Amino acid sequence: MPSATQLIAPCGMNCAVCLAYLREKNHCPGCRVIDPDKAKTRLKCIIKNCETIRENRSGFCYECAAYPCRRLKALDKRYRTKYSMSMLENLDFIRAKGLAAFVKKEKERWRCPECGGVICVHRAACSRCGAKAH
Repeated sequence: MPSATQLIAPCGMNCAVCLAYLREKNHCPGCRVIDPDKAKTRLKCIIKNCETIRENRSGFCYECAAYPCRRLKALDKRYRTKYSMSMLENLDFIRAKGLAAFVKKEKERWRCPECGGVICVHRAACSRCGAKAH
């Protein structure tokens, strides 16, 4: 099982709250975990496979000279609109306060108030008890 910090994708996505990670069938181990059985869309992710990210020290998009690039802006817009989450805000927080502080904040943000389970960003509901996020 990957550590909480390994579950933060280069784009700023917290894989621990992603539907693909939370589901049991066709489970995704997270963007940073090497697994040839992952869905093709995750294996071929242009952001994750960006050469600049592989070469920079942090492993995150914010270190790139083109930050935020067109693809990251499009991803951010989709997640802001559909899921009330911003990749750019996540990355800016990580850059300013560090990965450990981000993981701590995320654990609280996505904790189900009913059972303590994880709220799925894509379903806006707890992956354990099904309670809807407020």
